[in-house]
Amino acid sequence: MSSVLYDAPGPKARTRHLVLGIVGTLVILAILGFIVWRFAQTGQFSAAKWKIFTFPLVQQTILNAIGATLSAFAVAAVGSLVLGMALAIGRLSDRPWVSRPFHWFTELFRAIPVLILMMMIYYGLPPLFGVNWPPFVAVAIALILYNGSVLAEVFRAGIEALPKGQREAGYAIGLRKSQVMQSILLPQAVRSMLPVIISQLVVTLKDTALGFIVTYNEILFQAKYFGSQAQYGSPIVPAAIVAGVLYVGMCLILSGLAKFAESRLRRSQRVSGARKGTAMAAAQDAAAQI
Repeated sequence: MSSVLYDAPGPKARTRHLVLGIVGTLVILAILGFIVWRFAQTGQFSAAKWKIFTFPLVQQTILNAIGATLSAFAVAAVGSLVLGMALAIGRLSDRPWVSRPFHWFTELFRAIPVLILMMMIYYGLPPLFGVNWPPFVAVAIALILYNGSVLAEVFRAGIEALPKGQREAGYAIGLRKSQVMQSILLPQAVRSMLPVIISQLVVTLKDTALGFIVTYNEILFQAKYFGSQAQYGSPIVPAAIVAGVLYVGMCLILSGLAKFAESRLRRSQRVSGARKGTAMAAAQDAAAQI
């Protein structure tokens, strides 16, 4: 009993927890049932509301919107990883005149909401510089600046969490700081930070929906357009359901790919470790025979 963090619940506590769990579940089911009933009462599940999604042109438009969403996500994901790594390395510099600008850059763009960044880049900067760029540029740059700043803190924390002996061992064998970072610190840090990185990439994928504010032709923009068609009964709820299902599906696929990559990485690490152990055993046997 002295080794546990809390006392195990007794019969009354277990009964109380069971009752509270059942009541809470029933309340949640009642709320969901009321919402579904109201949707049915207002005709949101009727065939007339969903008819617009049966047209081939509408389906092709939705596919194009999915492609636009994935394009913005791909550019933003790669750019965020590159920017985050650069900012993290800059913040880890021993020279204050290098680390401080990277620190303030990271803190600034991590504090500004993505929606405001998109609006500033699309509506504010073109009049100042006399240029006009497409909404895709505003969406991609805003996502890169924000998520890159967030990932910079993830990378920095992961690298600094490693034991100092790893860094000192690299310096002891004559490696430069860049070689220690590339060969010793980053491979170990990335493996431990992979779940957090994937979580932030999922956030990046969902944040592409904010592109509708700058008229970027992504999923939410098209869902809003289809939901405002009065000749089909203004199917706002069906359009929102379609958009939600698409986003959930893409996030699940991304999470599945991330888990697959993580499992392959762990498997390759175990295989390389086993090979090193075999080679070391063989070398010890050869030394013993000599």
